[in-house]
Amino acid sequence: MRIGKKHITPTLDTITDVALVGGGAVPQPGEISLAHNGVLFLDELPEYKRTALEVLRQPLEDRVVSISRAKFSVEYQASFMLVASMNPCPCGYYNHPEKNCTCSPGIVAKYLSRISGPLLDRIDLHIEVTPVPFKELSNSRLSEKSEDIRKRVMQAREVQKARFENEEGTYSNAQMSAKQLRTYCQIDETGSQLLNTAMERLGLSARAYDRILKVSRTIADLEGTPSIQADHLAEAIQYRSLDREGWAG
Repeated sequence: MRIGKKHITPTLDTITDVALVGGGAVPQPGEISLAHNGVLFLDELPEYKRTALEVLRQPLEDRVVSISRAKFSVEYQASFMLVASMNPCPCGYYNHPEKNCTCSPGIVAKYLSRISGPLLDRIDLHIEVTPVPFKELSNSRLSEKSEDIRKRVMQAREVQKARFENEEGTYSNAQMSAKQLRTYCQIDETGSQLLNTAMERLGLSARAYDRILKVSRTIADLEGTPSIQADHLAEAIQYRSLDREGWAG
């Protein structure tokens, strides 16, 4: 079903590759093309079939879906924002601060391995969220207002609009090519050393390296900073929880 610009897939383990990416005897757009210029939300990500998830890799990279037949080929636009959620394990209590997980280490590792490394590489942010304790829920301390956050986001969007004014087909940091990364995501020696250390310790791929630069560029834009600083890189690295060794035990 469709809700505004957000598209929610109707099924989990029953969805086919064709239904997700498009195709068929008479090619039709799939879920990811229907989410073009919007958000595709996948709940309980490991519950989807592995083959169905793997077809997301090419559209996430190229922002188009290419379907070839004997006598013709067709392309569907698929520039969407992928948002996914998942439990840390089948019982849901792995790394819980108060409750014990009932899953064996092998079960947890098998559950998490349903999401391949190449797919994770194509996701800019993956964060482990632990339950919020009651004292935090009942805290009367005021947080930043949504309207203030929205204002900062809109300002960052304007910065990116001006940055890519002469770059055809590029409208945001997430769409930057490798060449554009070298132009707009230059870092100093301190930042370079920090990123090098993270790459070695976490075993990050070249694609993850590019994602970190794009996210750090966005963090700098949100702060109104013209250049990427070491703290921006450090924050971007923290947003890649699933890259860390030992996450699955």
